Amino acid sequence: MKQILLSSLLAVTLLSGCTSATRAKIASFGGKHKITFYSGGVAVRTWHTSGYVQNEEHSDGYYFQDDATGKLVTLSGEVVIEQE
Repeated sequence: MKQILLSSLLAVTLLSGCTSATRAKIASFGGKHKITFYSGGVAVRTWHTSGYVQNEEHSDGYYFQDDATGKLVTLSGEVVIEQE
C-alpha cells in the first residue's frame, strides 16, 4: 500500500510541473496517429500508426512503423502528425 501511495505521489509531482502539451505527448505513447505528408500545400500521402512517431535528432525528419505494411517509414519536410 505504501508503494502505491508513493508511486501516485511521484506521478502527480512529475505531471504537475509539465505543460499541457508535454502531458498530451506522454499520454500519446502507444496511441494511434495519422501522419500526412504535404508537397506544395497538397496532401500527397497519409499513413496510420499505432506506435509512437519519433523525430530524428538534429533534423526535421520523423520515423514510424506503418500499420498497413508493417514497414518503417522515414519522412522529412512538410508533415502533419495528428493523434486519433
